[in-house]
Amino acid sequence: MTKTHPTRPTRPASSRRRTLVHGLIAVAAIAALPGASAFAADAYPAQPIRLVVPFPPAGGTDVLSRLVFNKIGTATHWTVVVENRAGAGGNIGLDAVAKARPDGYTIGMGQTANLAINPTLYPKMPYNAVTDFTPVALVAAQPVVLIVRQDSPYKTLADLVAAAKTKQLSMASAGTGTVGHLTGEMFQRRAGFKALHVPYKGASPALTDLMGGQTDFYFATPPIAMPMLKAGKLRALGVTSVKRVALLPNVPTVAEQGYAGFQAEDWKALVAPAGTPADVIARLNAEVNKALKDADTIARLRDEGSEPRGGSAADLATFIKSEHTRWGTIVRDSGARVE
Repeated sequence: MTKTHPTRPTRPASSRRRTLVHGLIAVAAIAALPGASAFAADAYPAQPIRLVVPFPPAGGTDVLSRLVFNKIGTATHWTVVVENRAGAGGNIGLDAVAKARPDGYTIGMGQTANLAINPTLYPKMPYNAVTDFTPVALVAAQPVVLIVRQDSPYKTLADLVAAAKTKQLSMASAGTGTVGHLTGEMFQRRAGFKALHVPYKGASPALTDLMGGQTDFYFATPPIAMPMLKAGKLRALGVTSVKRVALLPNVPTVAEQGYAGFQAEDWKALVAPAGTPADVIARLNAEVNKALKDADTIARLRDEGSEPRGGSAADLATFIKSEHTRWGTIVRDSGARVE
């Protein structure tokens, strides 16, 4: 014999809606309680973090990224997986970060090129460098070094400028719109001369032709210049930092050679997708700053000509906006364009 059960009365739809609304209000109230956000930050990360490096393996950005996050991983036991996504001057990799879920599990190492130069250099960008990212921390910066071959007739910066005002010299670069190219253009405007720009497909061929006498000077980053400077095959005429570089203590800054205020740096900055929770950004920022204060990290950064920076996420937001404006002006003044 089959048992029957009394039928429960169906609740009106309006009653069910009220219950749902009350439930949502309760959830919101719990989330707003003091400590709710801190609990989320304490739980982060609950899975591996993907660090997008928008340049090839073994390059300057890649080496720096791995150095800093190896330190963070050792200190925190976080798992950070580096993903190299090169192309379009760093735009492809950073675009992947901009379009990732803003949960703190995808972050990217931006730099002067893809956060400050490319937005003006490229006619069409896949992301907005100012609004599509949440700044995390400024990681490091290195100056540009003005180099000539060892047997060059130009022994000082003043020699080079004097010669450039009487005849056309040639300036090598690692490519149109690179930090070195635009630094050179900025210096020419400041010094009052115009050189023939000879862009190459990368730093190595530019350096090779400089040493072979095909070009007269080159604004290069320290990792590119240092091996040949140490070997005595190149001469450095100046660095574009505010202070002299520990790696080249006898090389004066461009500023102290009659060009007060002249400065250009290739910097690296950690960013996350716009909308990433503030407590997660704060946690990432704190760990980056700790790593940058580590004595071994400082020594290894300085060995390649970089200086650790750090600071707050708010500091970086202000810095990116400022650099975006400054380098955008330099790009427009130079007439550089990449199609």
